[in-house]
Amino acid sequence: MQTANRSRHEVVVVGGRVAGSATAMLLARLGHDVVVVDQASFPSDTVSTHSIARSGVVQLRRWGLLDDVLATGPPAIRRVTFNAAGQSTTRTIKDKAGVAFLVAPRRYVLDTLLAAAAEHAGAEVRTGITVTGLQRDGGGRVMGVDGHDRAGTRIQIGARHVIGADGLRSRVAGLVDASINKAGRAGGAAQYAYYTGIPWSGIEFFVAERSFAGVFPTHDSQACIWVCTRSADAKAARRRAGSRVEAFGQLLERSAPELAERLRQARRTSPVQGMLRQPNQLRQAFGPGWALVGDAGYYRDAITAYGISDAFRDAELLAVALDRALHGNDEEITALAAYQQQRDQALAEIFEITCRLAAYPPVPRFVELQKQLSASIDKDAASLAARPVPGERLLATA
Repeated sequence: MQTANRSRHEVVVVGGRVAGSATAMLLARLGHDVVVVDQASFPSDTVSTHSIARSGVVQLRRWGLLDDVLATGPPAIRRVTFNAAGQSTTRTIKDKAGVAFLVAPRRYVLDTLLAAAAEHAGAEVRTGITVTGLQRDGGGRVMGVDGHDRAGTRIQIGARHVIGADGLRSRVAGLVDASINKAGRAGGAAQYAYYTGIPWSGIEFFVAERSFAGVFPTHDSQACIWVCTRSADAKAARRRAGSRVEAFGQLLERSAPELAERLRQARRTSPVQGMLRQPNQLRQAFGPGWALVGDAGYYRDAITAYGISDAFRDAELLAVALDRALHGNDEEITALAAYQQQRDQALAEIFEITCRLAAYPPVPRFVELQKQLSASIDKDAASLAARPVPGERLLATA
């Protein structure tokens, strides 16, 4: 190792994708000295089906980023078709909470855009940085991070607060031994691939016994084609098939035969990706000198496609709480305890629905839960739309 590269900031955010860059952007807009570090470089992809629910689109609009997202080329999705029990229903997305469409940008586009927005707000974004440890004072309080860059140069970043936004397998969460405060059954799998060559009219959902499949139109006239099943079914398909692609095709044939037939006229443009076992868990959100946001703090089965929207909501809750602590308006423990309480209350209903859907009840019950999910998302979107926008004065002059 070479001589350490040292710096100090108010906040260091470990992880620069949707949760981390959004949190850093908002903190920087609120006037704080923030650095974001990420092992990856942008643009780069990550495992994610990347549809953004209404509440997430509301956040992009409130933060002044929705037009920028649309300018990168994903279609504004205005129709949703739901197929279940031999019936197909198509509806136009209504204007609620100031949003009349959905969007599903590729993660390599969205993450890059958010990191750029954080930089534009005044945060420093450093890529190619691997965090290996945490700095602590004599009382055990987290005071920064240690790591290295790709060249092997040691990196030491001191900070008043460290935010772990580094995903499900968060190193920060592991280093602080963040407890799992709530856990549901971890029995779901989600797999997906991209296809082009046929028209996509909007989002499509296909419900079948023990499976849920669908279509998310995205950039370059492509669509993310996905299928969610029980983990046991996905693993059994992998054992029977000669490849991931063949197993994916078999699951689609069972889950959505008409979609599988249409895809015979399309061209697959990516490998099959996904997870064969997804936890449903809620971690402790904060401790002395640290906090967690995004998948690092809360992870749920992809069956509800709500991860990005959760990350956007929680990024704002954390940024506002930490701003109060940094300005001395609240004691740190009071502010961050309020963040955890607000996060846990905001996610509770959809977390419960997610766990129930991931158990794959009979189709009529699954459809009823989907209706409950839609109502809960609209309620979340309305709540977010009514909140004051953090750093709105800076946003107005950007």
